[in-house]
Amino acid sequence: MHWSLFLFEFVIFAGDMETNNKVLLGMSGGTDSSVAALLLQDAGYEVTGITFRFYEKDGDTEYLDDARDLCSRLCIRHLVYDAREMFQERIVRYFVGEYLAGRTPVPCTLCNNQLKWPLLKEVADRLGIFHLATGHYVGKRLVDGHWHIVCGTDTDKDQSFFLWGLPQTILERMLLPMGGLSKGRVREIAAERGFAKAARKRDSLGVCFCPMDYREFLKRHVADGTIRPGFFYDGEGKVIGRHEGYPFYTVGQRRGLGVYLNKALFVKEICPSENRIVLSDNLQALEKSGMCLKDWNVPNPSALFGREDVIVKIRYRKQANRCTVRPADNGLLHVELHEPLASVALGQAATFYREDVVLGGGIIEEAY
Repeated sequence: MHWSLFLFEFVIFAGDMETNNKVLLGMSGGTDSSVAALLLQDAGYEVTGITFRFYEKDGDTEYLDDARDLCSRLCIRHLVYDAREMFQERIVRYFVGEYLAGRTPVPCTLCNNQLKWPLLKEVADRLGIFHLATGHYVGKRLVDGHWHIVCGTDTDKDQSFFLWGLPQTILERMLLPMGGLSKGRVREIAAERGFAKAARKRDSLGVCFCPMDYREFLKRHVADGTIRPGFFYDGEGKVIGRHEGYPFYTVGQRRGLGVYLNKALFVKEICPSENRIVLSDNLQALEKSGMCLKDWNVPNPSALFGREDVIVKIRYRKQANRCTVRPADNGLLHVELHEPLASVALGQAATFYREDVVLGGGIIEEAY
C-alpha cells in the first residue's frame, strides 16, 4: 500500500536520530492522532498515548473516552494530563487580554509553542521516552545542522504556520507521521483498520475553546460593562456609525460592521482607551511596508537575516509576501516588506519560509 512505503521511509529517517524506540504521542481522540498511533506502532515504536485536558466545553469528555478506547484496542498505555488550569491561565487569559488591548491574538500558535509541545517533552523526560509525536500535518528537515519544520504534503491541512516557536531540543525529538499524507488518505487508513468512528470524525474548526463566535466567549469572560458600545469614525474624525465594543473587531475586518454606505469599509485602527474604531473605504490606506516582531524564534539566523528570498505569512492561508528580515538593537525583528501588505494587525503571528521550510517567526508588535 501507498502508506506502507511512506512508513518505511519514515522509519529510516527517524532511525538516524533515535536513542530509544519509545514515543509519547499527544492524542486528542480525533482522526489524525488516532491514525498517528497506528502508523507509529506499525513502524515498530513503543507508543504511549497522552491526552491533555485543556478545555472542555459544557463538560464534554467524549474525546477522553475515544482516545482511551483506541489505546486499549492497540494495547498501548494511555495517560491523561489535566492541564485545564494551566490552559485557562496561559491561553484563555491571554486570548481575552489581547482583544481587550485592541490586538488580534494567536492562541493556537501560543498553545503549540508554549504549552502543548513543552508539556509533551516534560512528561516524556520523566518517563524516559525520547520521541515526541502528534497528528500535525507537518514534517521536519535538518538543514545546515539545524532542525526546521517543513510544510505538510496536504496543502489544505498544512499546520507549519503555527509551529515556528519550537526550540531545537523539541524539534530534534519530533516524529510527524502525518507530514506525508493527505487528510483523505488518513481517513482511508482509519477505515481500513476498522476504526470507523475515527475515520468519520469531523475536523475541528477555529479556536478549540470558541470555534464559532469569539464575541460571545469574550462576553462570558469579562466583567459586566467592560465591553461597551461606541462609535465608528472615518479618517476625518466624523462619526459614521455605532459599534458593539472595540474588542469585537480586528484591523482589516470588512464583514459584520453594521455600517452601510454603499461601499466597502475596513477597520483601519482600534483605539481601546477611547472605545473608538476608525474605518476606511480605501484598502490601500491599511497597507504597511514593514513590521517589528517580538518573542521571535529563528533556528538558524544565517538562513534568514538579510536574505532576499524569504516569504512571510501573517495568515494561515491565502497570503505570502517577499521580505527582508534584520534584527534590531531593541531586541525586535525588523521585517521590510518588498510589497505593501494590508490588514496587518498587532498581535498576529508572522511566519517566515523559504520554499517549504519554516525559517522562524514572531509576534507583530509594530507595523509601519
